[in-house]
Amino acid sequence: MITPWDPWWSKLSAKEIRLSKEGAQLVQPLSEQESVIVNETESNESSEIPLGPEVPLPPLSSLSSKEPSPLLTVHLVDILYSYCFTLRLYNGDWRSDPIGSVMVVLSVSSVLGQGGQPETVLEALTHCLEQICSPAYRNMGGLQFGLGVIDDVISLLSLGSPAMVCALCDMRRLIQEGEKEAKSEKPRKSRRNEIRSSIRQAERKIYFIMCWVHEQPVEAWSSLAAIVMAEKTSAMEFQGSNKAKILNKKAETRGKCLIEEIE
Repeated sequence: MITPWDPWWSKLSAKEIRLSKEGAQLVQPLSEQESVIVNETESNESSEIPLGPEVPLPPLSSLSSKEPSPLLTVHLVDILYSYCFTLRLYNGDWRSDPIGSVMVVLSVSSVLGQGGQPETVLEALTHCLEQICSPAYRNMGGLQFGLGVIDDVISLLSLGSPAMVCALCDMRRLIQEGEKEAKSEKPRKSRRNEIRSSIRQAERKIYFIMCWVHEQPVEAWSSLAAIVMAEKTSAMEFQGSNKAKILNKKAETRGKCLIEEIE
């Protein structure tokens, strides 16, 4: 029997993540006495937290001469959702299938997989939930499971920048490992080039938003977490005993349902 995976962001040690001022890992060697005191549980928990960047993150201004888009907060929600869902799908072990994990990320995230530009948190979550309710992932638990992943996103936002930088760094490693595996596979040449192009673009976007997250003030995340929670509450209000529907703003005016799951 497979033991249910306990997400690293739910661990107490996740609240203690610290990075350098430049966003890199902090090396804090323990004294011999301290090493003896650290118990096995704490050690195991810490080892489950993905490592942050190995080198300092560059200033955002060095990556782009333009002002960061105000929509990056929305795109962050989309990206974190795809990360949390992928880890839950693979029971926390994306390394068991790097290319498969990458394809899940690209299919769930409109920002990474389709170059999407969602303008509201509701729009971003609606797209993600629509994918979770698709035949490809419905056996994971459908809409109910998808709504639960929103709680994972809220948890990461509540932990603040260091935890999110570590999550995005882990996601970047996932993408990079997937790219290596994609290079070694032999699908049709045109298909291989298409996949590798999508992976490279996703890797660049993740790195950019990781640098952006590092520069944001602490107070930005509590307000974003509150918005995500409010949208989840709104989504849950649409649930019924036989149907579950989530409508985005356009769907409300057109009377068209974007997601419909028949239980």
